[in-house]
Formats: sequence, C-alpha cells, structure tokens
Amino acid sequence: MSTYNGSCHCGETQWTVDLGPDDAKHILCHCNTCKSLSGGAYTLNVIIPRSALQFTKGGDALKTYTYKGDSGKSVHCLYCPTCTSHPYHHQEALGNDKIVLRTGLLEKAKELEPVAEVYGKDRFAWEKEVAETFSVMP
Repeated sequence: MSTYNGSCHCGETQWTVDLGPDDAKHILCHCNTCKSLSGGAYTLNVIIPRSALQFTKGGDALKTYTYKGDSGKSVHCLYCPTCTSHPYHHQEALGNDKIVLRTGLLEKAKELEPVAEVYGKDRFAWEKEVAETFSVMP
C-alpha cells in the first residue's frame, strides 16, 4: 500500500489516498460525459474504497454536480468550488463504499500506468489504444 497526494488546480482542495499495487494505475474513460466535464479526450481514474481517500484541506467545501449515468442511477461529481477540478465521483451503481478517483490529479500521476480503457465506443478515431479496452463500463 502506498500513499499518494493529490490536489485541485488552485490548491484549495488537497487529499491523500492509499492505493495498493492493483489500484495504482489509470483507467482511461472515453465516455462523452467525461469528455464534456473535462474538455479532454478522456479522463484518468481508478475505482477505490471511499475509505482510502482522506481530505487534508477543503474537503468540506466541495460542491456536487449530479447527473444520471448509463445505469439510470445518479452520479455525483464532487468538485472544488474555486477552480472546479473534480477530485472524485460517486456512482450509485457502484454501491455506497466505492468512488471513482481522478488519478490525473495525483502528484505522481506520471508514474502510474494505464491498465484499462472504458467506453472505448466513444474514443476519438485518432486515439490509439493503450490498454485493454471495454466498449462500455464492464
């Protein structure tokens, strides 16, 4: 188990997360919602227990944006009220104890390897596959 530090763009929200060797990896999400929220071609994520994430600054100030996911259940996106970086999402379809952490916001994000790609059906044609790809969320 290793501890990683993360922060939003403005630094008003900071956290630590404990990741085991199987979790210290990126899952690339190409879904249209992630592209719309991030402005990028995909987001970098990992699904972890909620208890693995500890806010050290600004956690109580996070705002929530909620939408319906493909499952029909709510997805709660938590974001910094100042810079709007999204530290994590809670997808009700995953249960109460799991969250989707944005691994691209970790200080050591460059050290993590991609392990999977989800929503490959929505990947831009010019993007190359870099990990095992699933058409939707497995």
